[in-house]
Amino acid sequence: MASVRYVAIGDSFTEGVGDELPDGRVRGWADLVAQGWADAAGEPVEYANLAIRGKLVWPIVEQQLEPALALRPTHLSFNGGGNDMLRPRTSVASVVSAFDTVLRRCDEEGVKLIVLSGADPTRQLPLRRVIQRRGDLLSHAVEARLSSRPDIVRAYNWFDEELATPPYWSEDRLHMNARGHHRVAARVLDALGLDAPAAWWSLPPLPGAGARGAAYYREHVGPWVRRRLTGTSSGDGRTAKFAQWTEFAPSSS
Repeated sequence: MASVRYVAIGDSFTEGVGDELPDGRVRGWADLVAQGWADAAGEPVEYANLAIRGKLVWPIVEQQLEPALALRPTHLSFNGGGNDMLRPRTSVASVVSAFDTVLRRCDEEGVKLIVLSGADPTRQLPLRRVIQRRGDLLSHAVEARLSSRPDIVRAYNWFDEELATPPYWSEDRLHMNARGHHRVAARVLDALGLDAPAAWWSLPPLPGAGARGAAYYREHVGPWVRRRLTGTSSGDGRTAKFAQWTEFAPSSS
């Protein structure tokens, strides 16, 4: 059994949406952390990822936390609240309470908690000021609640000014692209006291692409609004991409 057994729970941020591989699979920062961890430690890492896109914070906790802990991990990463933040009646206290629950259960099971905040996409989104204000409130509230726990591994991305700039974001402007996911992975590895490949901090910019103007609203905003009106989610019918342990071995040099 590997000495590091790392499981990730969350929404599209943790699933890896925006970092699509040529075969259509999504990768994302958590997959990159698993590989980077194995490379830095020089030994295999067991990795699972139960994240599902579109999930609100409490469904993440209610549906993913106990299955993740049942795997008996050494480390668990948690992020949530990004989808809640886009809804006008979100309770910051309720989101913070979800973080409390994850921390309590990790304490009870002896699991090291890795907490992340999502990156800030608002510079290129409609209703930028409203969404940014909610994100600021949520990020500050979570940081304040966990400030007395130096044992928690923290990778707070919301206030990373570099990561908030457009070259780190995908065509829908809501999910990071491969460049963004690599930077978040570097931040997590750094928080773990491990060396990430230097290039991960800022890969070369990707070619500019994506719809603009009315086409952007038609291709990306319209489907999001329809899901809100119909009570559906982009994650409906999806299952975890790594529901059981998958071994990431050190890359051959």
